[in-house]
Amino acid sequence: MERPILIGITGGTGSGKSTVVKEIYQSLPEKNICVIEQDSYYKDQSHLPFDERIKINYDHPLAFDTELLLTHLNSLLSCKPVKKPIYDFSNYIRKNETIISNPKDIIILEGIMILEDERLRDLMDIKIFVDTDPDIRIIRRIERDIADRGRTLESVINQYITTVKPAHQQFIEPTKKYADIIIPEGGYNKVAIDIVVTKVKSIVYKL
Repeated sequence: MERPILIGITGGTGSGKSTVVKEIYQSLPEKNICVIEQDSYYKDQSHLPFDERIKINYDHPLAFDTELLLTHLNSLLSCKPVKKPIYDFSNYIRKNETIISNPKDIIILEGIMILEDERLRDLMDIKIFVDTDPDIRIIRRIERDIADRGRTLESVINQYITTVKPAHQQFIEPTKKYADIIIPEGGYNKVAIDIVVTKVKSIVYKL
């Protein structure tokens, strides 16, 4: 197996990254593609009381275990499987269980901060930024965090105002300059997604 192709897909919270990832993933046979979510690599906070865990800024680069993510990506790019962590977003801890991720021809790395770290950028062959209006992103964030992560409306809004929005402006928006491709309006931009899918397919079928 040749060195896999690493595609980074980033953008602000609720931008539609997951939709873009899904479209690319579903366009290829499962044997050819795998997805690594940066969200799986939040640092484990089980050593702290719950009241302390909720005070941590999870929209800051230091909230992620980037060293472990780098180790796993380098292993996958060297055609070695990894044990991907599973994060419990309701309790802010890393579960004991892991998921085996095997190297594939195409590896998609998805997350809000993946272009913020130069070491991660240097591993990527294609860098994509999903750019969506802030009003749309906050609505999607509210819906997701209440439905999937056990949060209250008040907590989601408070977190957005105090950490999510400032972090986006400080750490995420500036990384747009590193992108090879910018997709406006996320999953609704079918033309841009089709172009990306076509490019990815051309890479796979040349392998």
